[in-house]
Amino acid sequence: MVEWFVLRWALDVTFHEVRDHLGVETQRQWSDVAILRTTPALLGLFSLVTVFAQQLLEGHAFPVRQAVWSSKALPTFSETLADLRQHLWPSTCFSVSSSDADTVHIPRAFFDRLVETLAFAA
Repeated sequence: MVEWFVLRWALDVTFHEVRDHLGVETQRQWSDVAILRTTPALLGLFSLVTVFAQQLLEGHAFPVRQAVWSSKALPTFSETLADLRQHLWPSTCFSVSSSDADTVHIPRAFFDRLVETLAFAA
């Protein structure tokens, strides 16, 4: 019995930390089966975003948005997700238009600001 408890300890601690720090398992689905599917999917999504962001930055400092009333050393998950969106969206969504009639020239600064705003709003 003790051996089984020790083997399960790492898994229990992981789920406890995920609940405390990420707010996972607070979903409001109608069935327990839906919750059992959602939690592993959220853990997988969190892991993918973390790995992609780490590879994207490759030795660069994490961009951290600061507020006057609060300081932090690392970005939040939502900030990391928004930074990843900012990197991915221009290359996938805005890279090719179907014809010249679909192309509208806007200043680069305006385009970058638009992508940044949408990435944090999504």
